[in-house]
Amino acid sequence: MLAHCPTWPESWSVQYRKKRLWLGQTLGDMLAERALRHGDRIAVVSGESRCSYAELDQQTNKLASGFLQLGVKPEDRVVVQLPNRFEFFTVIFALFRIGAIPVFALPLHRQSEIQYLCEWSEAVAYVIPDQEAGFDYRVLAQEVQTKVPSLQHVFVAGDSGQFRSLTSIADMQAEPTVAWPHVKASDVAFLQLSGGSTGLPKLIPRTHDDYMYSFRRSNEICGLNEDSVYLAALPVAHNFPLSSPGVLGTLYAGGKIVLAARPSPDDAFPLIAKEGVTITALVPPLALIWMEAASARKDDLSSLQVLQVGGAKFSEEAARRVEPVLGCKLQQVYGMAEGLVNYTRLDDPEDIIVRTQGRPMSDWDEIRIVDEEDNEVPVGEVGELLTRGPYTIRGYYRAEAHNAKAFTADGFYRTGDLVKVNEAGYIVVEGRAKDQINRGGDKIAAEEVENHLLSHPSVFDAALVSMPDTFLGERSCAFIIPRGQQTLSATELKSYLRTRGLASYKIPDRIQFVETFPQTNVGKVSKKALREVFLTTVTNGSL
Repeated sequence: MLAHCPTWPESWSVQYRKKRLWLGQTLGDMLAERALRHGDRIAVVSGESRCSYAELDQQTNKLASGFLQLGVKPEDRVVVQLPNRFEFFTVIFALFRIGAIPVFALPLHRQSEIQYLCEWSEAVAYVIPDQEAGFDYRVLAQEVQTKVPSLQHVFVAGDSGQFRSLTSIADMQAEPTVAWPHVKASDVAFLQLSGGSTGLPKLIPRTHDDYMYSFRRSNEICGLNEDSVYLAALPVAHNFPLSSPGVLGTLYAGGKIVLAARPSPDDAFPLIAKEGVTITALVPPLALIWMEAASARKDDLSSLQVLQVGGAKFSEEAARRVEPVLGCKLQQVYGMAEGLVNYTRLDDPEDIIVRTQGRPMSDWDEIRIVDEEDNEVPVGEVGELLTRGPYTIRGYYRAEAHNAKAFTADGFYRTGDLVKVNEAGYIVVEGRAKDQINRGGDKIAAEEVENHLLSHPSVFDAALVSMPDTFLGERSCAFIIPRGQQTLSATELKSYLRTRGLASYKIPDRIQFVETFPQTNVGKVSKKALREVFLTTVTNGSL
């Protein structure tokens, strides 16, 4: 087991195995088994390429062999930053097969996030595309590699430049003496990013056992089978399109994955019509865009049976429009990369589907709704959601001090989400207890952005707060106290943050200069009062 990864007590692990929640199969073995069962069936459609289950397994084996020959070994961490393209699957399954550990980065991450991930995980390798959406990832890799001593390799999907291409690795002649390392289902399979509220993201260790249970159970609830066609419109490294039931659930079911380069209607609608897509997943802002576009386009969307919406709260008004406009069932999904996933069921009454974010998918999920003193609140009252279960982690990687705060002594994870639960166990999300902004499904830790702002020599103090937005749910507003009599503009600050290598979605949507910050009774910055300042100035037309 990877060091510095808290895990389930042995008594719980034994129980989960006895109840057949954990089946003792690795993700690498799962693909090999599906290749034997579904060999000639199409597994992945990526652009003009169509790859069968057998071909996916063969390419995975070649890449795994090449990785081993280059010295990548079990428990080595490998940061993977790939967009929605076929190589994402060969890379992660090759790493699963040899027991190396992917660390999932997102395509929008830039130097600040990637350098942190490589340093904190002590990554030995970094996997990138050559270029995507006008951005050259090879330049980013060169910058990061000069600053991270552990980073021995950069592997590139496409034109490798000064680095090594994935194609050349897969074409390496296999050494006859090389055997696959022994990988256990209880081992950490990969590290995901948290949407944490403090500083840069925490790393979430997911095991083969727990993650496979998550998407197996998701398949049962979402009805995935061999005839299912899943459109991956969101970046596949996100937990939602990866496993709820996502691309991994689709492979487990023997279905077909269709990769969209972008989630826009221009890209997605023709793919739905051409490939007979039956299910896909979106965040609320994209769902709104799809519904607007559907009435103006002529694409045949009749194959689409289920639209999942999650990542942020979906308004009831918008939720009621999905079936009339898109002609498919809405399924609300509320979950977290740390584990717990909630679904509305496909046969739930309409009011449940449009007004709630679902209920836990497993009978083994435990939830508590508590007040600030950890006392459970009555049904229907708002409190913080705590949870534990067979696929909810027991601690973050290399985060002992944070784990003591984020988890209770008996193993419940403090989600930081404020929710209420009805008599039937369905959850309604009401907000956040943690200092985090949910910008259309992209999570922004206020502290991380504030630290970057405070590094500017003309900034005396900074506070990042959420502001309501009808499209994204929340946008970010940075309140700035300039240093002394120095002048500073919003444009200058935004440009400065970009030079710091910050992902674009973390750049504040608004910047407001103030003389002082309102404070709480104990002398802390009152972000609640700052939000009220924002709302007042918007109402008065001065912001």
